[in-house]
Amino acid sequence: MKIAVAQFKSNLGEVEKNFEIAADFIKNAGNCDVLVLPELWTTGYFPTPLENFADKNGERLAEFISSQAKKMSLNIVGGSTVAEVDGKFYNRCVVANRAGEIVATYDKAHLFTFAGEDKVFTQGDKIVTAELDGVKCGLAICYDLRFPEFIRKLVLQGSKLLLLPSAWTLMRLVPRQILTKARAIENQVFLVFANSAGHSEVVNPLGVIISEAGVGSQMLVSNIDFESGKRFIEAMNLLADRNLAVDTI
Repeated sequence: MKIAVAQFKSNLGEVEKNFEIAADFIKNAGNCDVLVLPELWTTGYFPTPLENFADKNGERLAEFISSQAKKMSLNIVGGSTVAEVDGKFYNRCVVANRAGEIVATYDKAHLFTFAGEDKVFTQGDKIVTAELDGVKCGLAICYDLRFPEFIRKLVLQGSKLLLLPSAWTLMRLVPRQILTKARAIENQVFLVFANSAGHSEVVNPLGVIISEAGVGSQMLVSNIDFESGKRFIEAMNLLADRNLAVDTI
């Protein structure tokens, strides 16, 4: 599977311009299987008041991703947008398959209180996966990475690939780099971290970085060999060795 990450820092509050930038990245990912956009790329992270920039029911993002995916025959993980639903705001990711069908909608479950997300956004309450080209993918957004039990649930539901749109500040780059490796290693999965601020990366189940971006706008492209992932698990199956008598307490 050929994965593309669109790494770019959105223009704060300039929605139309941001959609133009995303369209250019999608156009340039035509030879890939999956494209992953960053967190809150539609608005930047994040303008206030949110109601002035919100996407009603997340419909604009869904329509955009759907039409672009069908046009390019490309699976698109739509990063996230500010979705307004019944007066509440969600940090929402939508995923479209090659046919342009919306196959998953995920609302960020863990809100970053340090940045005040909890004061304006409503938490999502569901574990969400999406099947892309026969591969089950687990969806998470940025701060979700810090919660190992949440990521483990995605893997227990069969995810072989974790997809994380993000807007993670480079001031906390070192812990983030440790966390992406740890989540990949402990769950024996591939992990794609699409970060607007830079240093996006793709990590294999051994915690080895397959590819990594620098800073600034760029497309990061990686080839993921799921057969190699199977070999890692055959050599040492961590999930099979769990002691459920204590692990589920």
